[in-house]
Amino acid sequence: MARAQIRRQVVGLAVVALVVVASLVLSPGFVFRQVERVTANPLLAAGFFCFVYLVRPLFAWPTSAVAVAVGYVYGPVVGFPVALAGTVASACLPFAAARYFRIVTGLFGRLGASGERFFDATGDLRGMVASRLAPAPSDPVSAAAGLSGVPWRAFVLGTAIGEIPWMAAAVLAGGSLDVLSVGRLSKNWWLVVAAGVAALLLVVKPAREALRRA
Repeated sequence: MARAQIRRQVVGLAVVALVVVASLVLSPGFVFRQVERVTANPLLAAGFFCFVYLVRPLFAWPTSAVAVAVGYVYGPVVGFPVALAGTVASACLPFAAARYFRIVTGLFGRLGASGERFFDATGDLRGMVASRLAPAPSDPVSAAAGLSGVPWRAFVLGTAIGEIPWMAAAVLAGGSLDVLSVGRLSKNWWLVVAAGVAALLLVVKPAREALRRA
């Protein structure tokens, strides 16, 4: 393995360690506390959310939690496209990092190999839509797609399509809150089940075909 690639992978592992530490230091509650200060000024809120979506992967904040805050400030009509665009943009960061550092050893190597088999069976776009519909954390999905070599077009389009129900539910929840706090958020179990079933329906046919070829 070339020295440049080894250095790149060492830096990648250091970034992963930094994300783990940062996620333990600041929770989504920090974002919620700051939102209260910018609610009265939509332009200031826009700048704030641009910054939040930029750093969100670093702190591993859930995309749905940020979308709730967006819905709280802008309401569901304006909040939905803002949350969807921000979620897709922020998902590109771990995806690009995984493609660049391309760690091929240990857990990350196995994750990349598993992802390649998954996307080979489902196709890049179908696989991305299914993985976003599934109730799984956003950033590991993005990283797995990057390690698996998913093309940018399929990643962005699949992420946008698959995140639609999650973002719609989140901004609707945020728009209905009178006080923004982590404790006020409720889990929509019906949405989790419905999205999970939709994800299974998308992959069951290609998975069956892959098993037949094996």
